[in-house]
Amino acid sequence: MRFMMLMIPKGYETAGPGIDLPVDRVEAMMKYNEALQKAGVLLALDGLHPPSAGARVSFAGGKPTVTDGPFTEAKEVVGGYWMIQVKSREEAIEWASRCPGADNETIEIRQVQEMSDYSEDVQKAAASLPGMQDSVGQKR
Repeated sequence: MRFMMLMIPKGYETAGPGIDLPVDRVEAMMKYNEALQKAGVLLALDGLHPPSAGARVSFAGGKPTVTDGPFTEAKEVVGGYWMIQVKSREEAIEWASRCPGADNETIEIRQVQEMSDYSEDVQKAAASLPGMQDSVGQKR
């Protein structure tokens, strides 16, 4: 089972571009990331720039509209993520609980939908692009 652990740091929704992190926090997080890697559960991880450096594309009426960040209505934003592969939701929660998070941080855990989670009709419709999930991101 694959799970995304989404880091939601309170206050990041209003952070400006070019934010720097305290070295001791980075060192603690790197030890945690190394533990995930050594356990063989880590598939991917990345930190994200704050919303002030981002954009949103909405599709009201089917027409794309671009809004540059920051986004005034944002109450919580994702600051980074880990993609892990574990045997259960409980194991994912256990790993998230080990994170050296700060008082202002929350980790949301979401299971990744696998093709087998969908009905036969949906699987058939998605079969037109075999292996797409395996090859996404490998050609850039």
